[in-house]
Amino acid sequence: MEPIIFGIIGVVFILIAFLLDEFNTPVNQDSESYQLLNLIGSGFLTYYAYILNSLPFIALNAVWFLASFYKLIRILYKS
Repeated sequence: MEPIIFGIIGVVFILIAFLLDEFNTPVNQDSESYQLLNLIGSGFLTYYAYILNSLPFIALNAVWFLASFYKLIRILYKS
């Protein structure tokens, strides 16, 4: 599989989360679906950055992944 596919998938997930947050009120930063989309997207982008050996983007997307994971766990335990 071409490495760029991982980058494209990651970007699509994160952009879907962003657009749903902007235009669909049930999906926002405090919803499970928003955080799950960001978690999946940032996971793919972290892997893609790793393939490219791009340390700044590995760091950026790994932090994004961890923040989404933390927020998702908090949302799930609050329910």
